[in-house]
Amino acid sequence: MKKTFLLIAACVFTMLAHAQILEVVSTQQLPTEAGKMWKVAGFSPVGDYILLTDSYDKGLIRYDLATQTRKVISEGVGAGWAVKISRDGKDIVYREKTIDANKITRSNIYKHSLVSNQRTMQAKAQVGMTEMVDKSAKVDITINTDLHIVLVRNGKNIVLTPNGANERYIDAKVSPDNKHIIYRVSGKGCYICDIDGNNVRFVASRCHAPQWYDNNTLVAMDYDDNGEQVTASGIVAYTLDGKSQVLVEKNQMAIFPHVAEGKIAYTNTKGELFLMTVK
Repeated sequence: MKKTFLLIAACVFTMLAHAQILEVVSTQQLPTEAGKMWKVAGFSPVGDYILLTDSYDKGLIRYDLATQTRKVISEGVGAGWAVKISRDGKDIVYREKTIDANKITRSNIYKHSLVSNQRTMQAKAQVGMTEMVDKSAKVDITINTDLHIVLVRNGKNIVLTPNGANERYIDAKVSPDNKHIIYRVSGKGCYICDIDGNNVRFVASRCHAPQWYDNNTLVAMDYDDNGEQVTASGIVAYTLDGKSQVLVEKNQMAIFPHVAEGKIAYTNTKGELFLMTVK
């Protein structure tokens, strides 16, 4: 009887851990320029366009979902990395890297208006990019050169090392309600903590490039590699209480999802673009 109870309990736990988090309504492949290795760099919160870059984060392309047309925003190196989009989707902030005659790499930050199609150079700050597209933003986050988390709050930089100062942190992002931080510890997996760096909780070991879908839900990729290239990759949804759901199977080679309300955009390792509708 005891073994039967334990078996039932284990089955129930497994079912809860893999419960449905999002209902997939449809998935469609969107037409893109053949031969280009596209990667999603961002998704307008309004859900009207997707930002694309290449596999090395060079260039930034606006893909309009209504017309399925593309418009070049930047051809710069690094323009597709850590892009910030305003809440109304009208402004974009991105970096461009240059190397001078002395082989010194410099990073310029630009703000691009999709309304006027004009761009302006911003202060060369490593943090605070969110404030450039959202004046009401109370916090921003980045990773410094020591691979520690830097939280910007009320104009002050606060260095956070939730799992210890000897760890290397990547992919840190603040939840929409500014209450939690999702981040990855190199070689160990994905964690979540409170905004002050306390109350650390483990999410998953294979939760890569996580994105906040809402205050309780994450969307990320789960991939395998052989040390040289990705061999399998899918898209998974996670909740803060430990549930998970496979949205795209790993044999589809899906990578780097980005989200808007009711939508998830991603590419595969062939550079093909997909749009998933969820609820």
